[in-house]
Amino acid sequence: MPCAQRGAFALQTQPTRTERIIVTNRKALHEYEILQRFQAGIQLTGTEVKSIRAGKISLAEAYATFPSRTSDELLLLGMHINPYDFGNRENHEPMRPRKLLLHRHELHRLRIATEEKGLTIIPLSVFFSGPFIKVELGVARGKKLYDKRESIKERDEKRRMNRDERD
Repeated sequence: MPCAQRGAFALQTQPTRTERIIVTNRKALHEYEILQRFQAGIQLTGTEVKSIRAGKISLAEAYATFPSRTSDELLLLGMHINPYDFGNRENHEPMRPRKLLLHRHELHRLRIATEEKGLTIIPLSVFFSGPFIKVELGVARGKKLYDKRESIKERDEKRRMNRDERD
């Protein structure tokens, strides 16, 4: 094969990864003010992946935390993944803690945010990134009641403006 033809194959680009959102944590967007966002991998078992593909996952009460002050791992707690319907007795536990996979410098930044500033790490969404399941994490501060009312007013005003534009 001539060199010119071989080089043509090297110029082909890899197919772009598609991101398909599985579930979003709408309650978190209402209850918290999101200051920073991170993407993290998540360590799952086979039956957990199958249940997530079927959409049987809930982030309603989920949050991420470091198990101890010296630990270098971040765990996601409170995320409910229903047991796989066709699983056997080796099926996964629905509420088990799941390890999040982040770079060391990202873990360090998250630890500083939670310890010094008193912020919370919450999952905002779970999505497919190519063949992998990822979690979007948010470093968040809890909203006060008047902040929630204000955001509801802004959202209603925005809807009203959009409705007026269409009419």
